[in-house]
Amino acid sequence: MSDNIFDVLSGSIADEAAMAIETDAGQRLSYGDLLALSGQMANALVELGLRPGDRLAAQVEKSTEAIILYLATVRAGGVFLPLNTAYTAAEMQYFLTDAEPAIFVCDPTRQGELGAAAKAAGARILTLDANGGGSLAVAAARTGTDFATIARERDDLAALLYTSGTTGRSKGAMLTHGNLVSNALTLREAWHYGPSDILIHALPIFHTHGLFVATNVTLLSGASMILLRKFDPARILALMPRTSVLMGVPTFYVRLLDEAGLTREAAASMRLFISGSAPLLEDTHRRWQERTGHAILERYGMTETNMNVSNPYIGERIAGTVGQPLPGVDLRITDPATGEDVPAGEIGMIEVRGPNVFKGYWRMPEKTAEELRANGFFITGDLGRIDERGYVQIVGRGKDLIISGGFNVYPKEVEAEIDAIPGVVESAVIGLPHHDFGEAVTAVVVAEAGAARDDAAIIAMLQQRLARFKLPKQVLFVESLPRNTMGKVQKNLLRDRFAGLYAD
Repeated sequence: MSDNIFDVLSGSIADEAAMAIETDAGQRLSYGDLLALSGQMANALVELGLRPGDRLAAQVEKSTEAIILYLATVRAGGVFLPLNTAYTAAEMQYFLTDAEPAIFVCDPTRQGELGAAAKAAGARILTLDANGGGSLAVAAARTGTDFATIARERDDLAALLYTSGTTGRSKGAMLTHGNLVSNALTLREAWHYGPSDILIHALPIFHTHGLFVATNVTLLSGASMILLRKFDPARILALMPRTSVLMGVPTFYVRLLDEAGLTREAAASMRLFISGSAPLLEDTHRRWQERTGHAILERYGMTETNMNVSNPYIGERIAGTVGQPLPGVDLRITDPATGEDVPAGEIGMIEVRGPNVFKGYWRMPEKTAEELRANGFFITGDLGRIDERGYVQIVGRGKDLIISGGFNVYPKEVEAEIDAIPGVVESAVIGLPHHDFGEAVTAVVVAEAGAARDDAAIIAMLQQRLARFKLPKQVLFVESLPRNTMGKVQKNLLRDRFAGLYAD
């Protein structure tokens, strides 16, 4: 039996007439439509030269056609490579050169500037726009809907996703059919997903969260989704009375809390609010529960592993934690220097093992060997601890650990204290070069409009809460913190911006 994820998805369809996708423009696709349209596009891709194992790179706008392209690619045995629509031509050249896709699909408006990079990489360039137009759509319309899905093994590649590359060159994470199937099945059970669910899909689909969590779990459950091209708080509020699930990043919930219409009545029909991709502030968790009556379910995953940990569907969802390891996932906390397990409750490096863990980094065997142990544990790069209840708390990225005067300072601990100060919206704590301490603890703070920007007052308040070596040497005020497309604060940009602060 084939382990192609498309076979698993299609095998879960109980009613082909049931709605799979609805768009804000009024387009409605049933599960039968998805089968037919993905068959057409798969036929076109094969006719255009895609062979099993070939990469198909796509930089296209979010649309039903983009989801059909993903389904058609894996159905034809190809390896799907979604790319952020914000990437410039110079950035795209790296991805295309590294991945060497057989086919590159882009928006028609970008064909001119990206054509040379695609040609240099040996890729055939095709176009697809958000309204169903473009050369690939034309080719698909000429083919039939019947397509015999190409059989794949669990260990065959289904997708290639590049990491954000905040610490250097982006790495291509190789995800198998087995990785995607196992995680989607696990999440379906963990989150009690079923055919009656309707998801508000407001996430981008060039990322694990929007494509492999939101989309795969919904389709594998026989549920429906309302596909929004972008996050729109007012539109999400309007949709809540007829939907049941929202998956988002913390920014979604912060901005929705600014909407006067967010009430218990507005959220009464909703079953589940899920947050991930970046840490959710405890204050946001508390305010959301007060306003809506719902506790946000925070979970933890990454490009290389999909989801690893989740707060429970039934049970206490604890603010400031990402929950407990999902069924089938082994998680341990180790000493970053030795790789040995640390005592219970202590902070260390999070390592995970399970059927969700990727195959390795594309054409980077040395990097794969560094981060993927022989026993199957993946070194996530995240620091954390397991509390007495078995819940995982993320402390921060290993690269963000500050060593000041020989003492380890975990930024999240300091940030939690700063964020609790009245007048502070959020903060980011970084280490900057210092001639005396090696690294100086430095706080970058976003203050509420009209609030006093008093660095001395903040440090004075922290003196009652933190050991002296953890106190910021300086507090810097900014209008906003730099974030990537999934809402993660880009501390590397802050370190670059303020690198010379203590130079004198």
